[in-house]
Amino acid sequence: MLELSQTARYREPSEALCRIGGVGLFTAMVYLTEMGDLSRFKNRKKIGAFLGLVPSSDESGESGDRKGHITHQGPRRVRKVLCQGVWARIHTDREEAEVYRRMVERNPKRKKIAVVGCMRRLAILMWYVGLEAQKRARCFVTEVPAELRA
Repeated sequence: MLELSQTARYREPSEALCRIGGVGLFTAMVYLTEMGDLSRFKNRKKIGAFLGLVPSSDESGESGDRKGHITHQGPRRVRKVLCQGVWARIHTDREEAEVYRRMVERNPKRKKIAVVGCMRRLAILMWYVGLEAQKRARCFVTEVPAELRA
């Protein structure tokens, strides 16, 4: 993992992600390798949907839109490391601990929902930071060269 993080493709993005509280090299590398080119996601809603951190929707003609459990779409490994990262952030970052506390206060019986909400926040924060680092590192080709377009 350390060798891979030192390659040109992952060096700058992994270093940028490791500056986020609660995110270590392992978390950063799992996130980067599973997500690939972060510019393919147009907005933060797409990140939550790709990772399966959004509630499923139950709709029928007669009843309204009811929200269910999270969809669990996408890579399970990323959800796993995000969960660990969230707990580390809650214990070390006062702002994140306050966000978690406010979510739990709204419904004390739904602590897992608060953790999933924090996981989604962390995934989006990592997307923003990683996307900027990937742009700076120019590690993904965004345009096909003319000689290959034939």
